[in-house]
Amino acid sequence: MCFLFNSFREWKSYCEEKDVSLPQSVIEYECEQKGATPEKIQDGLLQAYQVMKEAVHTGLEKDMKSRSGMIDNGAKKVFNHPLTVLSPEFQKLISRALAAKEVNSCMGRVVAAPTAGASGILPGTMVTLQEIHGLFDEKIAEGLLVGAGIALIIEQKASLAGAVGGCQAETGSAAAMASGAIVYCLGGSLDQVFNAVAITIQCMLGLVCDPVAGLVEVPCVVRNASAASIAFSSAQIALAQVSAVIPVDECVEAMGEIGASMESRYKETALGGLAATLTGQQIAERVLIQDIEILPDEELPD
Repeated sequence: MCFLFNSFREWKSYCEEKDVSLPQSVIEYECEQKGATPEKIQDGLLQAYQVMKEAVHTGLEKDMKSRSGMIDNGAKKVFNHPLTVLSPEFQKLISRALAAKEVNSCMGRVVAAPTAGASGILPGTMVTLQEIHGLFDEKIAEGLLVGAGIALIIEQKASLAGAVGGCQAETGSAAAMASGAIVYCLGGSLDQVFNAVAITIQCMLGLVCDPVAGLVEVPCVVRNASAASIAFSSAQIALAQVSAVIPVDECVEAMGEIGASMESRYKETALGGLAATLTGQQIAERVLIQDIEILPDEELPD
């Protein structure tokens, strides 16, 4: 089964030929690759989802101010703001994605799915989806399995790392995982799940990784919120049977091609984009000075 996650086309063929669901195929793959039992995999997923929910709760309840000062309780401000731009559900979605990612930026416990830099997207989307539709944790765990399969293919055909493919590889991949999981959890077909992934990737192509001061804070946190909203919009479009036109495998290949041709300054080096702006450079200098000031005397550079 090692071929299973080389492409979405092969994944679909396997599920249809073996008459298994998307999450069942991922469980089979995990059992074969890691020697785990289905029960152990299920328990691990439920534990991971519990950590996701805790990260959302922590980000909305505790003080979330990073040492750099760039993160300052943004999730709570969004969650408690009296003016709702679209709907209360949308406001919750955005604030939850911000919350979980702020926990990461403040050195808290998160699930790196697929990376720590994108760790607010699945918690924000899954917790909100569960609340709106009254889903059990077990159904969310199945959605996370679908997301894992999506990530495995993206990793093979493109990348999940900002240092390799830019932010499209991190928040883009996480949004694709989330959109596919949403469609699955709401009863969408296999083709609808993959179509949601394709639409999401199309919306995220070309996004650079340009962390200010080299910290996974700005613009990373707010991108988690925007990626969560894209995941929901893509799922809505896919469930309505609107085609992405470009097949999902070709979309992922395009992501890989763009990532490979992207200049290194746009791939987590903090040398381009927002990191290279005047304000970004001033923040980087201030953060560097703070780091030097807190070092013990024997660790100070010559």
